[in-house]
Amino acid sequence: MLLRGLYAIWLREITRATRDRAQLIGGVSRPLIWLLILGVGLNPYFRGEVYGEVRFVIPYTYLQFLFPAVIVLNIMYTSIQFAVSVIWDREFGFLREVLVSPLPRPLILLGKVLGGSTIATLHGSLVLILARFADVTLSLSQMFTALGLMFVLAFGLTSFGVILAARVRSFEGFGVFSNTIILPLYFTSSSVFPLDPALTRTQMVTAYPEWLVFLVQINPITYAVDMLRGVLIGFNQFPPGYGPAVIFGMAALFFVVALIDFGRS
Repeated sequence: MLLRGLYAIWLREITRATRDRAQLIGGVSRPLIWLLILGVGLNPYFRGEVYGEVRFVIPYTYLQFLFPAVIVLNIMYTSIQFAVSVIWDREFGFLREVLVSPLPRPLILLGKVLGGSTIATLHGSLVLILARFADVTLSLSQMFTALGLMFVLAFGLTSFGVILAARVRSFEGFGVFSNTIILPLYFTSSSVFPLDPALTRTQMVTAYPEWLVFLVQINPITYAVDMLRGVLIGFNQFPPGYGPAVIFGMAALFFVVALIDFGRS
């Protein structure tokens, strides 16, 4: 009975998301804009000057470098915006009806988070269709590894969205608040520019502002982007084990906090 209840909640979230055309349009248009306009437009300028020597910062084109980051962007938007459904259910009474059902609250939350994670992973997978365009060649093992890691990342970010939804009560407030979180996290995750791995820390803070280097290094999304770059294009700016450790830790921590907040609702 518990598994059937979990499946019913998961299926409801999937059905509602697949019927929302705006979500689908956003999931398709967002990577097209970033890769077609930003990626192609900045591709010729993806080189740096360090101590008077002009050279390419890393041995990849800008499209290849940006490709994994756009996957993370799609997952971030879909995961966090999914939490609007929690506000919707709370406002219109559905959440109250579910909470008085025989299903335990942790299972109800798990069903909702799994539903949001599934949709976010599917939106991230839409970017993989553009792999050939970005000149990224993927094997089956790379794709399955990437999908598994994308799902864990989506699980953590969806749980984070639920935490936000528990603290922000209005639709309008949540939209503004979520954007003030998504964009700074994304732009300070080394998503659109690399921290040159050939530089020492002293050289790095000379080439970049020290405060920017600090923000990039403490941002958990940095390691998620770096993890996917390692899987999809074989490039890491940090030790390869950092990314999986960070996203699994995020998923566990945010789900526990979301469970505490959900229990108070």
